[in-house]
Amino acid sequence: MKVLKFGGTSVGTPESIQNVKNITLGEEGRKMLVLSAMSGVTNDLVAISNLVQANKFEEVYDIVDKLKDRHFSAIDQLINDESLKKETKTFVSGRLQDLLLSANKEYTEVVYAEIVTYGEAMLTFIVSQYFKSLGIDNIWLDAKKFMEVHNLENPDTDKVGKLLDEYISNQTSDLYITQGFVCINKRNEISTLKRGGSDYTATILGAAVQATEVQIWTDIDGFHNNDPRHVEGTHPISELTFEEAAELAYFGAKILHPQTVSPVINKGIPIFLKNTFTPEKTGTRISSEITSKGLKAIAAKDDITAIKIKSNRMLMAHGFLRKIFDVFDNYETSIDMITTSEIAISLTIDNTRNLDQILEELNAYGEITVDRSQSIICIVGESVIEDKSTYKLFELLNDIPVRMISYGGSSNNISILVDTQNKIDTLRSLNHKLFSEGYATQMV
Repeated sequence: MKVLKFGGTSVGTPESIQNVKNITLGEEGRKMLVLSAMSGVTNDLVAISNLVQANKFEEVYDIVDKLKDRHFSAIDQLINDESLKKETKTFVSGRLQDLLLSANKEYTEVVYAEIVTYGEAMLTFIVSQYFKSLGIDNIWLDAKKFMEVHNLENPDTDKVGKLLDEYISNQTSDLYITQGFVCINKRNEISTLKRGGSDYTATILGAAVQATEVQIWTDIDGFHNNDPRHVEGTHPISELTFEEAAELAYFGAKILHPQTVSPVINKGIPIFLKNTFTPEKTGTRISSEITSKGLKAIAAKDDITAIKIKSNRMLMAHGFLRKIFDVFDNYETSIDMITTSEIAISLTIDNTRNLDQILEELNAYGEITVDRSQSIICIVGESVIEDKSTYKLFELLNDIPVRMISYGGSSNNISILVDTQNKIDTLRSLNHKLFSEGYATQMV
């Protein structure tokens, strides 16, 4: 079986949904489609959630009416069979009524999850009915019946596979359609895999069903060697290893959810990143195969906070680092980068929810300096330090103030920390030094 995930822009209009149909029919064998909500719908649902939290229920109706008009319009354009059209509109109307009921509840994290996942439920049912109207047999699956993810960092894909087998034991088809993003947590409550989590859904299911491959269809021709939003002349990369892709995703490459790669690494299931609107292009293949070494790509992660703890007590102080790490662990706050000297530690975090409490505890260990609005720029490639062009990245120090440099935690990644106001200049400068000055990387 192949797992094909289509993101919000890939299902954002009736025309793009027709592209999804064409791509699906072009793939041989059994398939499972994992679909996001229509582009912009989840943003509308988050807006509803915010209104619920602010006790502004009367403003919810306008957004719900807009959602109804958009989905009904798509149904009218896609489905000609009157019986299927009526059945589909009844389903969508039912979900919108459920949405209003959820919006009437006291706000909790569970209510938030209920509200923001209605988009996937409506869209997947519409696509399933559209396929049926064309004579394409398929089975619509409710992801809440099998997507039990009790640990977001380490999902039990075997359990998901078992629940899925039980769910479809009496339903046989060559095509299944289900929702991305939504899951059930360890308290048996509706939850989510966080924004962008449909990618993660696809690889969890890919591992669960022992898929031959996972395809992630979006509106970009695969991983680019730099951020095309800020840098001209970027190009897609045809091959990446799991480790390279994981580094790029974690450190800011928007094409892939940061945790996407992890479920399929040990099972060796390749991931293909493709463009729904130019399906003939090669895209990027992510696998365990090392096809080339050296510099591959640059990515940036924003909203980083740097913390420096300076203390003469560090010198020869056994257990000092452990005490510092314990503070962050107690507040469930991950550390991205870390550098040390004999009298200071510098580290970065991307979650400042508990920053005030963290800083209060850290004050007991020394003088604290905090730099907000920082960006991590990572330079990624298999054995990147051995590339003969890598030294050029240090020429950046002549032009841009660099807060931290980190290498060694992975042989695939060199990370630098700069003020976010210097991020775009850094990306462009690195692109010129590493990829434009006579250096050629693997291209599609």
